[in-house]
Amino acid sequence: MAENIARVFADAIATDPTRPLLTWYDDATGERTELSGATLANWVAKTANLVVDELALSPGDSAGVLLPPHWQTAAVLLGCWSAGLTVADTPGDVDVLFAAAGRVAEADAWPAGDRYALALAPFAAPLREVPAGFADYVVEVRTHGDHFTPYPQGGPDDAALLARATARATELGIAPGDRVLVDADRHPDPLDWLLAPLTATATVVLCGNLDPARVESRTTSEKVTHTLA
Repeated sequence: MAENIARVFADAIATDPTRPLLTWYDDATGERTELSGATLANWVAKTANLVVDELALSPGDSAGVLLPPHWQTAAVLLGCWSAGLTVADTPGDVDVLFAAAGRVAEADAWPAGDRYALALAPFAAPLREVPAGFADYVVEVRTHGDHFTPYPQGGPDDAALLARATARATELGIAPGDRVLVDADRHPDPLDWLLAPLTATATVVLCGNLDPARVESRTTSEKVTHTLA
C-alpha cells in the first residue's frame, strides 16, 4: 500500500496528465471549472513552494484548513501534503491557516503566524477586499514556481490517511478508472471527494449546491460511471 500522498497523486495523473482529473460545478452560480492532472499539479506545486519557500515550513509542521469542497481546496490540501505538512480541520495551534473568506471570523481559534484567505471565486479571481491579518491565497500563490519535488518520505500522517482512503474507496464502491460525480454537500470530507478517488485512480466531478434535476444530464455529459449523491 502506498504511504506517500504526493506519490499517489503523481501516479494518478502519470498515464495521461491532460485528461480531466477534477471538474468543479457550483449550481448556485453556474460555474464550471475543469482541471487536468497537469493543471492541478501546477497549483499543487505552487502551494507547496509557497509553504516551503515563503513560510519556511518543513515536514511535520501543521496547516489549518477551513475550506469547503472545492478545486482550490484540493490544491491547498495536496500542496500541504506534498510539503510534508499535517493538516488539521479542528481548532488548535497551527503554523499556517487557509480559510474561506466567509470563515475568517473563526481564525481566532486557530493561532497561526501566517494566514491566507480564499475567495473561492470563478476563474480563481482574487478577493475584492482582503481581511485584516490575511493574505490573498490566489494572489500570493501565483508568484511561486510551477514545479516542486515532494519529500520522499511524505508527511507523518500520509500512511494513515491513505489507508483510510483506500478503505473508504471500497466502502463507497469507487473502482479504478471510475469518473465519480460527488455531491459536495453530502460528502464534505476530503477523504471522500479527494483522497478515496485518488487512491483508486478515479477522476472526480465535484458538485457544490447540486441541483438534483441536473444529475442525469451531467452524468451523460461528463461520462460519469459512479455517483455519490
